[in-house]
Amino acid sequence: MTENAEITEDGSLQTLLRGLDVLRAVAHMGGQATAKSLSRQLDLSLGRCYHILRTLKAGGYIVRLPGGRVDVGPHGASLGRQLGARFEPLPELFAVLARLHARTRETSYVSGWHHGVITLLQFIASEQSRGVRGLDVGYTGDLHARASCKAVLAHLPREQIEIMFRGVELRRLTAHTHGDVNSLTVELSNIRRQGFALDLEEFSEGVCCASAAYFDHDGAPAGSYTVSVPVTRFRAAQRDLVSAVQEAAAIATNLLRGHPLAVPSRG
Repeated sequence: MTENAEITEDGSLQTLLRGLDVLRAVAHMGGQATAKSLSRQLDLSLGRCYHILRTLKAGGYIVRLPGGRVDVGPHGASLGRQLGARFEPLPELFAVLARLHARTRETSYVSGWHHGVITLLQFIASEQSRGVRGLDVGYTGDLHARASCKAVLAHLPREQIEIMFRGVELRRLTAHTHGDVNSLTVELSNIRRQGFALDLEEFSEGVCCASAAYFDHDGAPAGSYTVSVPVTRFRAAQRDLVSAVQEAAAIATNLLRGHPLAVPSRG
């Protein structure tokens, strides 16, 4: 492949993106990854996959294990620790997350709004069900389809929303995902009024979410708390789940405004 063919229309270097995809897949597979399994999973030719693995090994980002397996190497682990430290929420915010999980017993998430990006900071998985596939710490994509993001977007100036989504194609992840900006804008207005956001199988089939935003000392959205639940039991639990994420958001807001950690009255 020529150098020009490696560069996409938006100026991205395709080889680098593929290398990062491989490194991420290696980390996810926990020492069980092989060139063949990575080739199948990432839709790469086997030869290209070997080339990327050799490059990552030369940089210390992966190591070879017996049986043709590969795992994250010292430089990859170091990068992971540095990134993890940046995305680690304040201990107080994690305490609120732990409370949300204890109250609902469902997979619970805390996200942060930093530098124009909504990032998944941390989550606690439920023992009752599997988490949302593909959703992990550091995830920033698909703002239009996730309750955690819509809860924050609803409190941003309308002009900012227009800039963020003008000319952007909204990726259809499921049959329930918003397909146009106008319908998303209407929903964001409703979320702002009601004080919580829902994801009714918009990001992942069979999974529903409830989320509420928390705010900094200036009243600007700082992030959100979210729970994800299988659709089979979401309707019956929706009221309690919404109450739980709103409580978590209220506690976090008080913390960021300098107030002591306290549970607000449900009255």
